[in-house]
Amino acid sequence: MPHAVPPLRPGHHLQLLEGSREFFPALIAAIDAARSEVLLETYIFDFTGSGAEVAYALERAGRRGVLVRLIVDGVGTPELPPFWRDRFEQAPVQWVVYSPLGYFGLLWPGQWRRLHRKLCVVDGAAGFCGGINILDDYHDPNHGPLDSPRLDFSLRVEGPLVQEMRATIVRQWSRIAAVGQLRRAKWSGAFELLRTAAGRTAAPPVPPDAVHANVRAALLLRDNLRRRAVIERAYLRAIGRAHREIFIANAYFVPGGRMRRALVSAARRGVRVCLLLQGRYEYFMQYYASRPVFGALLRAGVEIHEYAPSFLHAKVAVIDGRWATVGSSNLDPLSLLLAREANVVVEDRGFAARLRERLVAAMQHEGQRMDAAAYERRPPLQRAKERLALIVMRALLAIQGKKYL
Repeated sequence: MPHAVPPLRPGHHLQLLEGSREFFPALIAAIDAARSEVLLETYIFDFTGSGAEVAYALERAGRRGVLVRLIVDGVGTPELPPFWRDRFEQAPVQWVVYSPLGYFGLLWPGQWRRLHRKLCVVDGAAGFCGGINILDDYHDPNHGPLDSPRLDFSLRVEGPLVQEMRATIVRQWSRIAAVGQLRRAKWSGAFELLRTAAGRTAAPPVPPDAVHANVRAALLLRDNLRRRAVIERAYLRAIGRAHREIFIANAYFVPGGRMRRALVSAARRGVRVCLLLQGRYEYFMQYYASRPVFGALLRAGVEIHEYAPSFLHAKVAVIDGRWATVGSSNLDPLSLLLAREANVVVEDRGFAARLRERLVAAMQHEGQRMDAAAYERRPPLQRAKERLALIVMRALLAIQGKKYL
């Protein structure tokens, strides 16, 4: 029986962090204050620009005797640069690659099941969860320098969820070690479970006006076993209960039938539904496969705003000014059917108001609202690209034994 959406638990302190310009300083401060362990899990670790500052912080922690363990994904980060492999070995910083690509690459069944989570736990006291990779806001590995920063969010968390985050990274490290994928196994205890973080200290302080205290929150972990639908189910429940407004910002938005019907139903019962989506071309399949679903949404009165200044990588939502989520999961089949994802769900008016304010500003000042009439007049070549993208996406899912209707 698949897991139900976990209940929200009180007693959390949350700080919303926008982009690497806010996330990296908070992360580095926590790493520099670490006394026993730093556990970091990310899809992409890119050492360009400010990404290198995070790497240096990990190195500093390792050199002062902190247990530092890093998990990266085999597609997002297939290898570490030789310079950093040497520095991590000397520190030491232990690192592993989740599911490295073999000879057939992504054509091999199962290789689309990626580790897309972005989690970090420091001394068991402070945790981070969101959508931001270790990647400079002004750099894209495929497109080069960016004129404006990409839009994405993360959370700094204190409270009961931190131990859940830590246990998640512990399990993942142990599974990788068990199948012999450990890349740096020379240190004692490398194939053992991570030791309990003895001698934990309080997390480093953050500005009090940026912290939302005593917040109810839950950690949603999507995997390919019992938690296959937990993130989608949480979205559907919140959308179904919405009375006033739904704001969703999502990078790769290719919703399945249940999600489309839920959004259309909400709009038709008078709920204001606003989507902030990727407006710049990044990847062929994700960009064009999303377009065919816009028609039904626009006809139902859903507002679609395309983010224009840079790439949109946010995976967040705010509903009725109370329910919110920040995490790594897109609303597309790669996230909802295949990848390991992590989202935090929050019920708190203060936190929701802060996130809503940023999304509204992005829609009003950084987005371009889609015109329903112009959408219907899009040229035949664009429609052909959309059909091709959907065919490719469905074929790739079929290889994985999945359907997404």
